Amino acid sequence: MRRTIGVFIGQGPRRVGSIHFDAAGARESAAFQYDAAWLEAPDRFALAPTLPLVAGAQFHRKPKDGSVFHAPIADTEPDGWGRRVILRDSAKQRQAARRSGTRDGARAPLGSLDFLLAVDDFSRAGALRFQDEQAVFQRAPEDGRRTAPPLIELGLLLSATRAVENNTETAADLAFLRGRGTSLGGARPKCSVIDEKGQLSIGKFPSVTDERAVTRGEVLALRLAAAAKIRAAEAHVVDSDGSPVALIRRFDRAPGGKRLMYVSAATMLGVAPGDTTEHTYTEIVDALRVHGAAAQEDIEELWRRVAFSILITNVDDHLLNHGFLHVESGKWRLSPAFDLNPFPERVRELKTWISEDTGPEASVAALLSVIKYFRISSARAKQILREVEHAVSGWRKTGRALGMSSAELDQFEEAFEHSERSAAAR
Repeated sequence: MRRTIGVFIGQGPRRVGSIHFDAAGARESAAFQYDAAWLEAPDRFALAPTLPLVAGAQFHRKPKDGSVFHAPIADTEPDGWGRRVILRDSAKQRQAARRSGTRDGARAPLGSLDFLLAVDDFSRAGALRFQDEQAVFQRAPEDGRRTAPPLIELGLLLSATRAVENNTETAADLAFLRGRGTSLGGARPKCSVIDEKGQLSIGKFPSVTDERAVTRGEVLALRLAAAAKIRAAEAHVVDSDGSPVALIRRFDRAPGGKRLMYVSAATMLGVAPGDTTEHTYTEIVDALRVHGAAAQEDIEELWRRVAFSILITNVDDHLLNHGFLHVESGKWRLSPAFDLNPFPERVRELKTWISEDTGPEASVAALLSVIKYFRISSARAKQILREVEHAVSGWRKTGRALGMSSAELDQFEEAFEHSERSAAAR
């Protein structure tokens, strides 16, 4: 199979280039080629540092556990939950086809391009869009279906996600969920929705395996981050038939629906998925100095975010949980913070190391050891720590304001009350 998929950017949209995809059985390859008009445009920019503005096809070797596509394209692929829904939906459709005796019942297993094009065009992460050979943007909306459901349908979405988790989903459940996944955040059940203000958001649902109030905990962390003067995604809790759903505003959309170009920190650093090498916040500092639109401001913000992660025990801080938004002329800013979660049951070690010297140590001492590299004075570092610690110290009060019970708050206590909080206070 050989296909050529047009790559566009923005709501306009403008053509950026093409994906040339080849598949022979399980072997797949993909190349990207910038469009000549894009290369000549005065406002052109490289989609990622690893995808420079040059003419001709640029090939990409698929890592063992990574994507066949170049990193900025892979950033728009469905996440773990989205892939789960797509696989279940495909299996249901094949079963139905076999029962009816049609040829679709024997179609080949889903390939990388199928997953990429299965994400709904309206809610795809970032600004990239993909057009098939018939000039249709993928995934195209189905007849009679909204591209992203309104909050009034939250109960139906919750019911459908629970059915998928319990392996009891129907074809109708999967039809309701398909295409509405996101690239922003792991294997937990979620869906794109339109919030009460008409803005694109992610609805994150409680999992049937949850042993604590995970959805409320994430909103609590995002509220505390804002109180700590961190640019964080807007979030609140919505009740759906007695279940707390975290509603998180998409930061890759501007007012009026304008799409903003987003890449993960892994893409900015040129780190392939499945790369077992340990990476550091000092590497992100280096990237900001080269590609940042407001480098020192974002470097200080990054240091503040690491301090916050240490104090709330956010230890799932891998490079896909940090991102960048394009500003202009190939310059980028840190995206708002997202996927911040307190983990009371986890070992207090960071996924992204502070530096090579500190290793995974999640400590205030380790963070203070890199202030010179971050070009932050001792006085300024102490001021930031003071502000972050003060915000985190109000975690119970903020949690109660979110409707969390004393029992729910007690489940998070070890994430917020620990020796590093005391060290920060000192």
